[in-house]
Amino acid sequence: MNSKEILITFGNTVKRLRIERGLSQEKLAELANVHRTYIGMIERAEKNITLLNIEKISKALE
Repeated sequence: MNSKEILITFGNTVKRLRIERGLSQEKLAELANVHRTYIGMIERAEKNITLLNIEKISKALE
């Protein structure tokens, strides 16, 4: 799997989990303490997310 495929897979997973939990991008960003546009960028595979932010988002998604 190349790096773009990894970003796409991760972004799709974040989006699926966010929707399953009934969260808007804005609410997830608030829970993860990141900027609201950052979540959209992750979901669209536009951002190469750091491990620290992966941890924040995973905690916010439980």
